[in-house]
This record gives sequence, C-alpha cells and structure tokens, in this order.
Amino acid sequence: MTMKTRRPVLVVALVTVATMVLVAGGCVAAGILAVQDDPADLRSCQKSLEVAEAKVRTDRWDPPEEMPDLGDYLEIHWQLRASGNPCSRAPGPTDWAYQGVIKLRPEDTRALAERYEFRPWSSVNLDELSHSSKPTDAWSALVPFLPTAPTWLHSTLYNEGNPSTRWRVGFLDVEHQTLFFMLNDH
Repeated sequence: MTMKTRRPVLVVALVTVATMVLVAGGCVAAGILAVQDDPADLRSCQKSLEVAEAKVRTDRWDPPEEMPDLGDYLEIHWQLRASGNPCSRAPGPTDWAYQGVIKLRPEDTRALAERYEFRPWSSVNLDELSHSSKPTDAWSALVPFLPTAPTWLHSTLYNEGNPSTRWRVGFLDVEHQTLFFMLNDH
C-alpha cells in the first residue's frame, strides 16, 4: 500500500472509531437519562421527605411491641429520618431511624425501671454497649420535650429484649416520668 492509499484508510478507520465512541457514549448517556428520575418528581419527593422528617408526630407508637411495657402513656412526640435516599430509583429498601419522647404515668415509670433493671447512665461503661447512642443525641425538634435537668437511666435488658425489627435504645428519667427512645431499621 502506498502512502496515498494508506491515508484514506487511516482516516476512515479513525472516523469509524470516533463514531463508535460517540454512539457508545450516547447509548450510555441515554441509559442514564432513562433511569434517572424526572427532576420535577425528584424535587417533589425531596420536598415531601423534608416535610415528613421535620414533622413532630403525636400519634401513638405502633406497633407497640417495639416499645414494650410503657403502659397507657400520657403523651408521645416522635420523628423519623431516612437513613438512605427514598427518592432514589435505585433498587432496595430505605432504612429509617426514629426518635421519640414519651411521658409515662408514674406507676408505669417505676414498673419499667424495675422490670428492666435500668441503671444510672453515668455509671454505664460505654465500651460495653452494643450501640453508640447517647441521650444527648436527641434531634433538635424533640429537645423541647425532654426534661430540662434529666437523670437518665439505661438498660441493656430493655434495649435488647423483646426482639423487634428495629434496634432499640431507651433512656429513662424516673423523676420526670420520661422515656427518650431511638429506633433504627435493620
């Protein structure tokens, strides 16, 4: 092959390769756009999620077995947060985290403290816990419902008892008849 005939073949080969790269890139971009959420739907979902996460709920906790032996409590304030992105179209469930403050009746508070052997939080060896949660981890919208000067108690028995679909951590203040809880899907 002479130099004159090699040049057109080389040009054709380069154009073919470049076209294939552009077509492949276009296919990838089209695929991404096909599975990507509609921006309006995504914004609407994100806005709904923000509203849901900001809301402080007062409806009774259901199912009650996730928070056992609370009796007929007087009031509850709780919130939820997504641990992942429920607005994503990626497959798989979204885990949720919950926190709440429950005002108990005095007799139920004492019974709960005795039944589950709640101990002063200040005496707990943090290295021995199966969780890293602390009473100071309360979400800001729930802080107004917590006692102003709490004396928190902690119980590994309560946290690990009565298996549920969620990890449970509870902090009890007997004097203020208050249970602060955290639940996480798993």
